Amino acid sequence: MSEVKLSAETRTEFGKGAARRIRRENKVPVVLYGHGTDPKHLTLPGHDLLLALRTPNVLISLSVDGKATELAIPKAVQRDPLKGFLEHVDLLLVKRGEKVSVEVPVVTEGELAPGAGLVELVQAALSVEAEATHIPESVTVSVEGLESGASVLAKDVELPKGVSLAGDEEAVVLSVVAPQVEESAEEAGEAAAPEGDVVDEG
Repeated sequence: MSEVKLSAETRTEFGKGAARRIRRENKVPVVLYGHGTDPKHLTLPGHDLLLALRTPNVLISLSVDGKATELAIPKAVQRDPLKGFLEHVDLLLVKRGEKVSVEVPVVTEGELAPGAGLVELVQAALSVEAEATHIPESVTVSVEGLESGASVLAKDVELPKGVSLAGDEEAVVLSVVAPQVEESAEEAGEAAAPEGDVVDEG
């Protein structure tokens, strides 16, 4: 997985007013925590952090005040609901070789059996345990040849080497639902018939 290097500054001002001033400077308030240490209140460059967060579970190498370097992964991201800019980010301290539990996006590949319908993604992400510096960006589930009514469970998903399932192995990740077009047309026809009878009687 990719590792992004960012320069962080210790934050000494707190509260909504301070947060607004930080964002006006195109920076983002950040809290770094983990490993039993006291939380560190930092600021990070907004644009660089936004680009980094495009990669799920990105590994961030932080240079704090130009001195100590820390490794971290994003744990909580708050965005403005309307404009989408970053309001606040929580980062979790990690160490090389350490196992962490994360949510990894699920992507599908392959073609369903002819006439099988549509893939319904029940879980957009899978909870897995992986080494902090080798977290997969996604897990791929093959739907090749699946027919209507078929489903794939978490335990059926092939995970990369060194990655293990952290959630319920019996949980349904995706299912194949039958096409609804023909049924809707039949239902529409059945619904129209009684109305025609009423008009004829009139």
